[in-house]
Amino acid sequence: MTLFMKKTAYILFMLLLISIISFLAIHAAPNSFFGAGELNPNMTKEAIEKLKAVYGLDKSLLEQYISWVKNITMLNFGISFVSGQDVSSEILKRLPVTLWMNSISLVVVFVLSLYLGIEAALSYEKKSDYIIRQISLVSFSMPSFYLALIFIILFAIKLEWFPIAGLHSIEAKEGFANYTDMAWHVTLPVSVMIFTGLGSMIIYIRSLTLEILKSDYYFFARARGLEKKELLRYYILPNLMPPVITLLGLSLPGLIGGSVILESIFGIEGMGQLFYISALSRDYPIIMGILMITALLTLVGNMLADLLLLKLNPYMNRT
Repeated sequence: MTLFMKKTAYILFMLLLISIISFLAIHAAPNSFFGAGELNPNMTKEAIEKLKAVYGLDKSLLEQYISWVKNITMLNFGISFVSGQDVSSEILKRLPVTLWMNSISLVVVFVLSLYLGIEAALSYEKKSDYIIRQISLVSFSMPSFYLALIFIILFAIKLEWFPIAGLHSIEAKEGFANYTDMAWHVTLPVSVMIFTGLGSMIIYIRSLTLEILKSDYYFFARARGLEKKELLRYYILPNLMPPVITLLGLSLPGLIGGSVILESIFGIEGMGQLFYISALSRDYPIIMGILMITALLTLVGNMLADLLLLKLNPYMNRT
């Protein structure tokens, strides 16, 4: 419980720090949402000042920040400049899709990279090791937006196996058919996320496994005549889990950040696309809301990874 309280206090401190940096960065950006209105001859100065008063932009920077922090503690991120809708409801409508896609890709990347990385290490300098290394290098060097365009041209346009964009078909589906239709639409973007995430993880796991295979305890286990399954279960996997889980926790920001590009390319109404559209239109309340929610998810993910590491190795907390 003490460790949990420490982690919670750390998350709150980091959120406060992130909120300060994000708030200052947004207000230091050139121009503003009202910049176009100020150039509009039909927009009077009084009308612009009234709009600023409605959104609280007529106050000092410190007053704006304090008011904003008070509101986000109650999960109130303000009103969107563009749509006039509540920011929290706008984000909550799109958040499940982004979380669903990233969760699936994270699990698949974890399983595939473990299998391929260990297989490459066990077949060191053999044909399978060479093939897996080439796949991982292509994955590591492949930009996600470029692979997304290739997938669209090949699988959506040429072969017509998958839709080009969107989250649902034009004809509305109901019940289980709605979920299968959604899965059909997100197959291509999730595949891109999986492939581009495999490369670094496979290389990392292969390197760790090779170090384990050179260790004294592994040689001793082999000398005892243990089978491959037992070696994997009792010697390789337990020593791989801590660093791999740590890397997965650190990779969460990259996965969520990558959603901005892929959701925009595939036209998926997720949190990434909302962030991109809001950045173009300078819709600062939504930008700030997404930044804080993304930071919270990342910090909670890292905390869960730390707690899982402690579960795997209880002696870590004593160091």
